[in-house]
Amino acid sequence: MRKRPRRRNRGRRTTLEIWKSRARWYGLPILGLLMGTWATLRFSLLAPDPPANPEDVCEIFREHPVWYDYASESEQRWGTPIATQMAFVYYESSFRSHARPPRTLLWGFIPWTRPTTAYGYAQALDPAWQEYLVANGEGWFTVRTDMEYALDFVGWYNQLSHQQLGIPYSAPRKLYLAYHEGRGGYARRSFEQKPSVMNLAGRVQNRAFRYDNQLKTCEQEFQCWRWYQFWPFCG
Repeated sequence: MRKRPRRRNRGRRTTLEIWKSRARWYGLPILGLLMGTWATLRFSLLAPDPPANPEDVCEIFREHPVWYDYASESEQRWGTPIATQMAFVYYESSFRSHARPPRTLLWGFIPWTRPTTAYGYAQALDPAWQEYLVANGEGWFTVRTDMEYALDFVGWYNQLSHQQLGIPYSAPRKLYLAYHEGRGGYARRSFEQKPSVMNLAGRVQNRAFRYDNQLKTCEQEFQCWRWYQFWPFCG
């Protein structure tokens, strides 16, 4: 006896193929939209406010205790003291997550292009940031508007300055000059022709020393701020 054709099975396969095709066409854009929405919420709308009292590093960490963890991890990984990292961020962005250089003016009144690609807490330039991402195997979600990665970038950059230029970690002024001018500019001593930059580097050093003295009076409370930590086993 001849078997009847399995039209029902063929119909099911056809329907399944149609849905697979639709998933390919519509699924990826929808997934991209969802990921974009998540990234916007994660890195923009939910970005923390600048600290209410940026003059006192103890108050900064009391307001944002996780920042202490990020700075401590960066120090352990790269060597730059916590106080120096925070002094860099103070003068680079005033602790504003999405800070950028102000736009130049065309004809004196039309907002035009920005002078550099500096962005985020650490004001990292595009080329330096890309170098950091490649060197450390970081991905799409490693962004300059996240304090964790900004402090890690500062530590990474300063370690290169330490290794290539011989700048000690205890010299915030020299580290900042290399950070601001680039390691090549520091080697050429380009900062000597820029009194404003040298003045700024001096202020960074003074703030780093001030932050360090402040941190000595309060650091223990940030080493034990999580519910599962208790002194002396959390230092």
